[in-house]
Amino acid sequence: MKRLVIATSLAVLASCGVQDRNGLPGGPADLRVVDAAMASGMPQTAITVTREILQGDPRNIGALLRQGDALVAMGQADAAAECFQRVIEIDPLSLDGLRGLGRVRLAMGQASGAETAFRKALERAPDDAALLSNLGVALDLQDRHDEAQAAYQAALARRPGMTAAQVNLGLSLALAGATDRALAILRPLATDPAADGRVRQNLAVALALAGDAAGAGKVLAAELPPEKIETALAGYAALKVSVK
Repeated sequence: MKRLVIATSLAVLASCGVQDRNGLPGGPADLRVVDAAMASGMPQTAITVTREILQGDPRNIGALLRQGDALVAMGQADAAAECFQRVIEIDPLSLDGLRGLGRVRLAMGQASGAETAFRKALERAPDDAALLSNLGVALDLQDRHDEAQAAYQAALARRPGMTAAQVNLGLSLALAGATDRALAILRPLATDPAADGRVRQNLAVALALAGDAAGAGKVLAAELPPEKIETALAGYAALKVSVK
């Protein structure tokens, strides 16, 4: 239960949606078709086209990366991991391959493997704020909250105001028992008109961990139907017991 609550609350950057693959090697015309398919919400078409490309050129990194993205969009994490792993076999220094593998490992619940991939990527791009924030997620999922918070702080030092890193930092602090500091971060973010539901749900987690179940319920009322609020609060209660 604890791992599920944390995993669904932490923000992993570029974990979904269309990745920017412009400029990557491969047949430009065919890869533009793949990009257009992903932009149109048709990952299956993207998979079909990349398979055709890879039949003729199995070492085409651009096609492998795009196929990995499409498989992620289809919820096929195992197959996506194979694509990103293949990229790394071809080019062990591929930043996109390592980033993609790390994200997929997180989706598969393999936080240690994700940490390894993100650390290798950071050897190439030590100032990449998104990688640092994602590394923090991997560390939080291993209950290494102090290290996770250092990663989020490093991300914020490189990109001040980075929302994902701030939200993740707030949740990490709450998980570590520093609920006052967590709420000081999460309350302003959650009241921002541009805030998404994940930010408000993280505020609810922090409130619950601070012992304010009623306040958590009020926050969740704007996000979830009544029957799901009960389930969420039960999960937060279990989380509170586990972090004491």
